Amino acid sequence: GRGAPPPPPPAADAPPAVPSADQPLNAAMLAAATPEQQKTMIGERLFPRVSALQPDLAGKITGMLLEMDNAELLMLLEEDGALQSKVTEAIDVLKQHNAIPEGATVN
Repeated sequence: GRGAPPPPPPAADAPPAVPSADQPLNAAMLAAATPEQQKTMIGERLFPRVSALQPDLAGKITGMLLEMDNAELLMLLEEDGALQSKVTEAIDVLKQHNAIPEGATVN
């Protein structure tokens, strides 16, 4: 007959499924995560960076950036220059669509 599956390890020893946001992301961590978790992990790291550039619009811009490919997003996390230009692009798009909320400051 089939042996019973081994019991799961006790919760105390189990590593968290999603690494905490203060750890740098690497390919292995991403490979172990579902696409949704990957977006969450990248978003958690992207948001503070975008926030430093555009505090009032950080949520909106981060959401827009997360539409991109994860590989591109990882590049943005590594290269501030690339991130800044993407953030600038996002703001241009928001302006074109009059989607900048009333009273938001654009840096």
